[in-house]
Order: sequence, then C-alpha cells, then structure tokens
Amino acid sequence: MITPHFGFAILASFLAAGVTTTGLYVIRRFETWGHNNATYFSCFAAGALLTVSFLHIIPHAFSMNEQAPVYLLAGYLAFHLINRFIHAYVCDSTPETAIGLIPLLGIGLHSMLDGVVYAITFSVSVLTGALATLGMVLHEFPEGIVTYVLLLRGGFTPKKAWLLAFLAAALTTPLGTFVAIPMIHQLNRTVLGALLAVSAGALVYVGATHLLPLAEREERPYSLVATGGGVLVAIGIILTHA
Repeated sequence: MITPHFGFAILASFLAAGVTTTGLYVIRRFETWGHNNATYFSCFAAGALLTVSFLHIIPHAFSMNEQAPVYLLAGYLAFHLINRFIHAYVCDSTPETAIGLIPLLGIGLHSMLDGVVYAITFSVSVLTGALATLGMVLHEFPEGIVTYVLLLRGGFTPKKAWLLAFLAAALTTPLGTFVAIPMIHQLNRTVLGALLAVSAGALVYVGATHLLPLAEREERPYSLVATGGGVLVAIGIILTHA
C-alpha cells in the first residue's frame, strides 16, 4: 500500500499557482525585466525536469509497472498531439481574439494537467513529488508571462488579459490536484506506476520540446549555464536522498 502525501501535492499546486501569479505581476510592473529573464527560468526548469525524469521518475515507474515504457511514450505523444492541435490554430490568418483565446485554453488544460502530475508524483513519495515540483514550478513563471502577452496580442486590455491569464494559468493547477486526489487514492501500485510513466512522458515533453528550445532560439549569454544549473541541482537532490 502506497501512502499518499496529498497535503504536499496541494501545497505544491498552490506554490505553482503563486509562481505563475508572480510572473504575471512582474510582467505588469517590470515588463522589460520579465521579458529579459523569462528565458533563464525556462532553461533552468528544462534542465531540472529532464534530469528528474530520466534519473528518478522513469526508473521508479519502470519498477512499478512492466508496461511503463508504453505509458511513457503515450504520455509524451499525448502532450505532443495536444500542443500540435493548439498551435495549428495560432497563425496569421486566425482572428486576433482567437490568437489569445486558443492558446489560453491550451495553457489552461496544460496547467490543470500539471496539478494532476503533482497528485500522482506525491502519491508515490515526497521525494518523487518534490523533484517533479522543482522543475515544474519554475516553468510556471514564464508560462504566466507568455499567457499574458498572447492575450495582449489578441486585443485584450491589460486588466482583462491579466485576469484571464490568472484564471487559466494559475488557478487551474490547484483545481487539477483537487480533482485527481480522490481518484488516485483508490489506485493500486501497478496503475499508479502507469500514471507515473505517463506523467514522466509529459515532463520530458515539457522540458525537451517546450522549454529547452528556448535556449537555442533566444540569444541569452547564460542560458546554457541556467540549463546546467537545473541539471546539477536536480542531481544533487537525487544523490542526497538516494
């Protein structure tokens, strides 16, 4: 019987919502600083997420379910298809309002799934949940900024853009955790291992496909250092608790 640590999952989800809100606050009050440093947060988060996924979460999932590789691939492909579907509608021929609203819906779904991931990983152990939280919470900061900027581009006023970004990118994360907790409480080790593998696939996608390319596209002098910092911090935590 796996002892769930739902209190930590709830705390992590609210922490993520707080970091997203901080990103929204920064972009409103310190727009230049927010744009200049969002890339570093993304790079650090990418390094941490990939390290945590490959060195801790994936091996843990494999030990719980022998079909975990299948679920790992399914998780990655599912997030890939969701994001492809979303971005297919974000183009120059799309009406201006849709340019903001369509990504908003995708980010809202993504943030809710983040909350589900918190519930799953903390159900395995506090360490597993904490390691997943390390990278995921940091990527919430630029996510809030991106959501706000897209809404402004879609023609929304700064006030309305901030409110919609807060609802979609911040509040949906605790909502996802609260929705997932009652279901996870009833799961056995094999099913939980499958869900953990799906979550790992999602984390790998977020890190490798969504965040890491920023280090290549953005000309920031210390982006590689930020990525390496995420890797080293994650390794340090894993070795400390090994």
